[in-house]
Amino acid sequence: MEYKDYYEILGVDKKASESEIKKAYRSLAKKYHPDLHPDDEDAANKFKEVSEAYEVLSDKEKREQYDNFGSSYNFSQGQNFDPNQYGYDFSDFGFGGDGGYSYTYSTGSEGGADFSDFFNAFFGGRNRQSSGFSGYGRQQSPRQKYQSEISISLKEAYDGGTRDLNLNINGENKTVPLKIPAGILPGKKIKIKGEKFGLAGDLLIKINVIDEKNTLKGLDIIKSTAVYPWEAALGSKKVVETLEGKIKVNIPKGIQSGKRIRVPKKGFRDMKKNQGDLFLEIQIQNPEHITEEQEELFKKLQDTVS
Repeated sequence: MEYKDYYEILGVDKKASESEIKKAYRSLAKKYHPDLHPDDEDAANKFKEVSEAYEVLSDKEKREQYDNFGSSYNFSQGQNFDPNQYGYDFSDFGFGGDGGYSYTYSTGSEGGADFSDFFNAFFGGRNRQSSGFSGYGRQQSPRQKYQSEISISLKEAYDGGTRDLNLNINGENKTVPLKIPAGILPGKKIKIKGEKFGLAGDLLIKINVIDEKNTLKGLDIIKSTAVYPWEAALGSKKVVETLEGKIKVNIPKGIQSGKRIRVPKKGFRDMKKNQGDLFLEIQIQNPEHITEEQEELFKKLQDTVS
């Protein structure tokens, strides 16, 4: 796992006051805000990193836990370390991802931020009952994890909702209500406290998103859009279905198949209200059936270009 030096990320001294930390955060958040860099992945990652640093250093309890751990082991920014060596057992935490860790949205808890493995392991993961960093050096008793997964539509991931899961656990059928938060992304997990259902451990439900008409890339949605040859040649207006309803889009004159039309802020919106764009990927498509009059017009057109 990569150690995060939150002081270095914000560019402040380890003895910085609350006001100094807030000032540094506001300056960097403004500099890297996604609204100013809509297509810059590096800026988006920097914004998340700065937000994560502020989340810890602006909270008195989190900052104290973080300082206690860091000062004890003298880690530096980017240094890799194994949390298991310091009394944390996270080896079976996620469904995959870097180092076997992954973000978990915890129902009924204060989880939900799209932060790094480092943050989630100590503040949002399975070791949360040990008060984060303050538990280093103590081996936690293992808790059984019941893992499953569910496939939902892109619209359901966008809007959120509820599902009843019919699970067979240890030979016993159980119906478990699942609350899906609006804006959850593919591969994320929802944690449900097992005690509510008589289980000796928690349920981790991996979210899969399946959509035959749209492709999700980050927060951007790529939607294949069919147009007739004359619409592509002459330009037209086309009604397109989005996650927020139907909109009318201008198809520019002379557009070629495979080209994309960008519709800002009509893509996917995540749990932190960041929103991507919609890209209409043009596919020129001939009508399945044409009238005799239309066939004659095509022949005349063919004669003009042959």
